[in-house]
Formats: sequence, C-alpha cells, structure tokens
Amino acid sequence: MPTQCPRWVRTPWTAVVAVLGLAVSLLVAAPASGVGAGAAAGCRVDYTVNEWSGGYTAQVRVTNLGPALSAWRLTWTYGGDQRITSAWNATVTQTGRSVTAVGTDWNAALPSGGAADFGVQGTWQSADPAPTDFSLNGVSCGGDATEPPTTPPTTPGTPSPTQPPADCGGAALCSDFENQAGTSPSGDWRFTAPDCQGTGTATVDTAVAHSGTKSLRVDGRAGYCNHAFVAATTDLSAVGPVLYVRMWVRHTTALPSSHVTFVSMPDSSQGGRTLRVGGQNGALQWNRESDDATLPAQSPAGVALSKPLPTGSWQCLRFAIDTSAPKLDTWLGDQQIPGLHADGVPTQDIDQQWLSRTTPPRPTALRLGWESYGNGDDTLWFDDVAVGSAPIGC
Repeated sequence: MPTQCPRWVRTPWTAVVAVLGLAVSLLVAAPASGVGAGAAAGCRVDYTVNEWSGGYTAQVRVTNLGPALSAWRLTWTYGGDQRITSAWNATVTQTGRSVTAVGTDWNAALPSGGAADFGVQGTWQSADPAPTDFSLNGVSCGGDATEPPTTPPTTPGTPSPTQPPADCGGAALCSDFENQAGTSPSGDWRFTAPDCQGTGTATVDTAVAHSGTKSLRVDGRAGYCNHAFVAATTDLSAVGPVLYVRMWVRHTTALPSSHVTFVSMPDSSQGGRTLRVGGQNGALQWNRESDDATLPAQSPAGVALSKPLPTGSWQCLRFAIDTSAPKLDTWLGDQQIPGLHADGVPTQDIDQQWLSRTTPPRPTALRLGWESYGNGDDTLWFDDVAVGSAPIGC
C-alpha cells in the first residue's frame, strides 16, 4: 500500500502590509590636522527602517573611518516614542530615548574601514523618525573630527573578526561536490525521499556551479508526496552547542504563496521529525514539523520581516541553531533576517508560535532538496555546504 504523505495546510496571505523603507547615512571625515597620520577619524551609519502601524525593524551598519577598534559602542537618541523590544548581532539597551548598542563576541573588533551590521525591532505609537545623532565610542558621526578611542568605556569580551571566515576550518561537514564521480549523488551524499517519492530528481550538475565545476541540482516538483532530497551521511548530533550552517543556493522560480521546504534537518528533540527551511507567502521561513510552528508567524507584519530568496543568482544562506536553548539566527549574505531570528524573548508577529515549544532543537543530519505541500515547481542548485561548531562566513 502506498505511503500517505502528511498534508500541511496553511492559508497564505495574498497581500502583505505595505513596508516603508527609510535610510539615513551619516558620514564624517576628519581634517588633515589633529589626527594621526593616515587616519580619517569618524564613522558612517546606515540606518534602514521597515515600518508598519505600531512597529518597526531597523537594520544598522556602522562603518569605522578611524583607527582600528578592539571593541565598539554605538549610541543614538530617538526623536519619537520608539521602544526597542529585541535586537540581533549586538547587545542593545535603551533608557528613555537614549540607545546603546555594543558588539557581540564575533563582531566586536572593528578595523579601520571595517563595518558591523546589526538590527533592532521595536514599537511606536505617535511617531517613528529615524535618529540622526549617532556616536561611535563617544565620538559623533555627524561632524566631530576627534579621533575615536580604540576601546569603549566597557570591555564586552575577547575581540574576534568582524566577519567569520568563509573557509570550512574544522567544520564537521564541508562539501563542494567536486569529489562526486557520476551524475547520481554518492559517497557522502545519498538521494532520499523521507516521506514519499514522486517525480522530483537530484543529480550532480557539471554545467552550473558556485565554485569549481560541480554542484548539486534538484528538480523539485509540486504536489504532495513528491519529495526529493540529498542527505549528507555526516552525523551532526555532536556538533554544537551552536550548530552553524553555510550553503550557497541558486533557484529559478520565486518562492510560492504555499508552503515549500528546501532544507530539512532531522531533529532528535522532536523524535526524528524535522526542522525545515523553506518558504511561504513568497518569503523565507522556518517550520517545525512536530507542531507546524513557523518563524516568522504568517501574519502580514511577520511575513514583511522576512525576505524572498532571489532567483537566477547564487545566494549565501547561513543559519545558527542553538542546541542548548530555543534560539536561532538566519542570514542572507551578510544581512540578518529580522523575521528569522528567535532570541528566546517573545516578539509580536515573529516568534509567538516558535516559543510555544521550549525544548532546544538537536539536529542530527542535513538534507537538501525540495518538498512541496501544494503548489510550486522549482529547480535548485546547492554548493559549498558547511556545518560546524563555529560561525562560517560567505
């Protein structure tokens, strides 16, 4: 008797709330006198906000135009009644209208000319103007030419590179598919259809690659019971306590309104059911098989905090899964995705479903492919895949 594929049904939002994008850039360059030779003291801040009624997220990039900093602290003042509720890639505190952001362990060091990216989410009631009075380590980014100190008033920890290294280092899994001998996945990679198999296929492609001459190609087909994945044979059950994944992915068709999956990880904390990365309502999302929870919540405001997966070009997708707490982060390139961030603190329209389960995830394996629960054909390529216990860059 054929195996019946599980049917996951969710109503897609056909319209997402309008998002207002605002950007503020502040730049100061020091005059020739009064600063060290070859140093251009100052900083630049790019503050880009996505706003909806009563809420907002802001992506912040701070660029150091002065001497190298062993650690950084950025401050600003809100002109409206904004209240920050969560942050990622920085430790952010707020007192009244004054805000302070301090670099985390892996982005604390800021070389001359280097940049750090972080983000915040918050609420507002009457006004949400973008701030204009940024200061880096006590020095204004709006015109003060005084050379910034090389350390902030408080030491946040051991400095580390602004961006994690792109090579695999000591990763448990590192594959560019160059060792694949034929057109069918073999060796460390095996074709699998975990629930049921249809007409989807997986091959080793020698015509399209991110690096080298080979990649993994998956021709995904729409409809239930049409699953096609290639699973790595590497056991990931001891990788951690934070499991970092980096992959390059390319696809041909925009993510559909219905639910699809292209990364699937068996999770021992769910009895072998999976953590899944895919899309719904045209944007990237996480899905937990055991209770069908999604990240972000599939409301218009939640979907607006995610991002689509661009088509026709290679994209670097990275995520970090904490196996000691129900936390995770997701990056597309070097940009963290606000709607795919769970820090353990409930955030409206993002993680109310996700935090309903408090047991930390424990992924044991990695599968790449295509799983559609309704509509959605797609052709995908995967390359330069790595999984380890330390951050892996693009």
